[in-house]
Amino acid sequence: MKKLISVILFINFFFITSLLSSEIINPKILKVALLPDENAARIIKKHQKFKDYLENKLNKKIELVVTSDYSSMVEAIRFKRIHIGYFGPLSYTIAKSKTNITPFAVREKNGKITYNSIIIGNKKLNILNLSDIKGESFGFGDVASTSSHLIPKKMLIDSGLREKKDFKSIFLGAHDAVAISVQNGNISAGGLSLPIYKLLLEKKIIDKDKINEIKISGNYPQYPWVFIDELDSKLKTKIINAFIMLKDEDILAQMGGTAFKIARDQDYDIIRELAKKLSIFNFQ
Repeated sequence: MKKLISVILFINFFFITSLLSSEIINPKILKVALLPDENAARIIKKHQKFKDYLENKLNKKIELVVTSDYSSMVEAIRFKRIHIGYFGPLSYTIAKSKTNITPFAVREKNGKITYNSIIIGNKKLNILNLSDIKGESFGFGDVASTSSHLIPKKMLIDSGLREKKDFKSIFLGAHDAVAISVQNGNISAGGLSLPIYKLLLEKKIIDKDKINEIKISGNYPQYPWVFIDELDSKLKTKIINAFIMLKDEDILAQMGGTAFKIARDQDYDIIRELAKKLSIFNFQ
């Protein structure tokens, strides 16, 4: 009952805000962007059942989009070239500072709506601890990535390591690229999302025998799904219901969760403050 009431209140809020919008959008093809944190072809393939599910529930053609990087995804939603987006916490807060978007759903797994990053090191190079990273190269994903830049950088700074002086930063664009580069010894260590790291191991894309697991971060708010505020209110209601009422275990597993819950913008204040502290992005 509590869950139903919260969903109803949430939907009513968007109905009112939609009426206040000067531009109402109800596209024939709903463009849904997926975060470019892995190989694009693999991302699209992984979400095919989800695409079919949305088309059925919304009675609307769905186009899945994977942009070249996080910044282009922010710009795509800013200029309404996409309507729905699956953002990382940091890229969401950056996008939110530039345009009118609202988080509406967040992935839950085993009762948690938080996740972690992990720092890994190359085994042959004997990178066993954070202190071993001093004087070495360190791989990040995208500059706007939460779990492959913001959080690992905080972990390094908290351990007393200073960028440029104590380690060389190398940006590789995606989580899987970081893990593969560490495994192959192209970089000494790197940081990425713990769920993605586990998935790469499970799919045997990387070999645990070649990697040292150095440290796992604390808990941070999960990746939010967001839509542009100008979407038609009835369409918003259908979208929210499609996510919150999703019960297909195969689809949920493919998306790395066990359910979806209502997302709240204020949950990402911790990300905004951390980004300011580390001077990764200047929020106005």
